[in-house]
Amino acid sequence: MASQYSNLTVQAYRRDNGRVGVRNHVLILPLDDISNAACEAVANNIKGTMAIPHAYGRLQFGEDLELHFRTIIGTGANPNVAAVVVIGIEPGWTQRVVDGIAKTGKPVQGFSIEQNGDLKTIMNASRVAKDFVHYASELQREECAFSDLWISTKCGESDTTTGLGSCPTVGNMYDKLLPEGIYGCFGETSEITGAEHICKARAANEEVGERWYKMWKAYQDDVIFAHQTDDLSDSQPTKGNIEGGLTTIEEKALGNLEKIGRTSRYIDILEPAEEPQSGAGLYFMDSSSAAAECVTLMAAGGYVIHTFPTGQGNVIGNPIVPVIKITANPRTVRTMSEHVDVDVSGILRREKTIDEAGDDLIEMIRRTANGRHTAAEALGHREFSMTKLYRSA
Repeated sequence: MASQYSNLTVQAYRRDNGRVGVRNHVLILPLDDISNAACEAVANNIKGTMAIPHAYGRLQFGEDLELHFRTIIGTGANPNVAAVVVIGIEPGWTQRVVDGIAKTGKPVQGFSIEQNGDLKTIMNASRVAKDFVHYASELQREECAFSDLWISTKCGESDTTTGLGSCPTVGNMYDKLLPEGIYGCFGETSEITGAEHICKARAANEEVGERWYKMWKAYQDDVIFAHQTDDLSDSQPTKGNIEGGLTTIEEKALGNLEKIGRTSRYIDILEPAEEPQSGAGLYFMDSSSAAAECVTLMAAGGYVIHTFPTGQGNVIGNPIVPVIKITANPRTVRTMSEHVDVDVSGILRREKTIDEAGDDLIEMIRRTANGRHTAAEALGHREFSMTKLYRSA
């Protein structure tokens, strides 16, 4: 039986590989840190393009290098991107990124600085970037099913209102839209601590739950316990969490899990920046709880809209994915209103139900998909942070 959400549509960009994007960026994408300057010069030359500088890409190896390539390729392959110019110091790795992005069918071309220098590279890349802007500017939005959207989530600067209001709002959205066929994603591996038994039980089946628990335990043992000092009091919970009334990681974890609602179950787990392969449904991505890192990884995994519940107020954005801020904290609405897209503080005043708040969020997702700029986009927040697993060689 069809629900009231079954026939929702958005005006979005249908890419050659069938995926649906809600933005139409032309990226100037550096393979490595020493190519940032050339990329920024091209973006300065050609209006309508965007460079995404970052700090890594040299002398990485093993799984850390593989994660770097997944993140860079996934960023360029994201359906919110229409075309990509890749610049790297040398041709081999640059071509690897170009080849990965080209699998989507979108225009992409690479340039290497070795034996060319910055000036020649910038000139040649600028000419191609200009052509890509012409291409992208003629693409038209078309009617697409709401179920074609990939929607991720993480929370930040959480407090008591997050677990009571803004996270349940996201969970209500997922409970309504996952049955309609969207892709969803949550993560923040360290922030499940204390509620890991609950999260394990929310897997679609026992096999997925066991794989999830193994992933969570490895993060605890190989990352948290391997490097902590006496405790995690400077990190989990954060000082902002504690000020907001969350005194333990267990309290934070219980609020965090409200983001997956009451009926939703995750069907598979993902490595950082990995694109899901098991069909529509909810996924867990093994990811840092740091806002910029987590959103960057989920964007590289192919998600095109990010929902971000916050309590104390978080200003995070992303270069290619619109980040929708939701808060139930009346003080945050009052003092940081320019960062809030969806005000659900009425939940705490008993003026709004969580079900109504979920519908408000769905409406904001629709408006954002249709082209409305989020608060983070309007304020110029383009936080992009690569996750690094260990020291470079």
